[in-house]
Amino acid sequence: MRLLACQIEIPPTPAPAARDAHLDLVARKLADALTRTPADLVVLPELSAVDYSRESFSRLDVLAEDLSGPSFERFRETARRFDVAVVYGIPRKGDDGYRISQVAVGPHGEVIGCFDKLHLAQYGASMEKEYFQRGEAPFSFSFRGVKIAPIICYDIRFPELARSLALEHKADLILHCGAYARDPSFYSWHHFVVSRALENQLYVLSLNRAGTAFGNSIFCPPWIDEASPARRFPEHEEAFITCEIDPARIAATRREYSFLADRLPSYGS
Repeated sequence: MRLLACQIEIPPTPAPAARDAHLDLVARKLADALTRTPADLVVLPELSAVDYSRESFSRLDVLAEDLSGPSFERFRETARRFDVAVVYGIPRKGDDGYRISQVAVGPHGEVIGCFDKLHLAQYGASMEKEYFQRGEAPFSFSFRGVKIAPIICYDIRFPELARSLALEHKADLILHCGAYARDPSFYSWHHFVVSRALENQLYVLSLNRAGTAFGNSIFCPPWIDEASPARRFPEHEEAFITCEIDPARIAATRREYSFLADRLPSYGS
């Protein structure tokens, strides 16, 4: 599978008109990128429809969407036109509040499913517990021979979630979509991503937004060493980078390095 990872810049979105103009621009950029290099799966960052700010979050009553909202309208057209699946981030409007969601749309323009962020961050540059409700369960889907599991930003710091996606959901690829600002937690972010890839022996794309306060996305294969390093994105600039996902490489890694097979049934006393 060929994945197009889109480290995009997201401007201030104080009103629906600004959000919608941003979505139109992103759709045009995706069309340009996919015309140059075809792909199977397109991935956008956490909350890719709006900027990550208290100003935007205080206006969720007009900026949040449901699953048939403005983001869906734009990206289902991309999916249909280029025969791809698109995973994008929105503030999702629900019956009991708002959630931070990653939505997957298939090549026929259908909603494949939606993942709601399970762990809400309330430290550094984050203020999510003031505005959002947490999700209830993991989500995964199969597409063109690859089992894909989206998670969002702070979720990467909980090893139990990634292990469950590897063992119970049989994930080949964790799509970790974030909005990692350069606060004191920024330095540790890549360490968590590399650990999740190595300990579960699968692919992890950790996709940030672009900009002076963001950047530095990272793509990890199921094994990382000097000959097979993680792939690092530009420090700040927008980037549309193609990554290859090969389930056979996961199987080969697990045969050579039997970490998962050598787990004990229990680590209790």
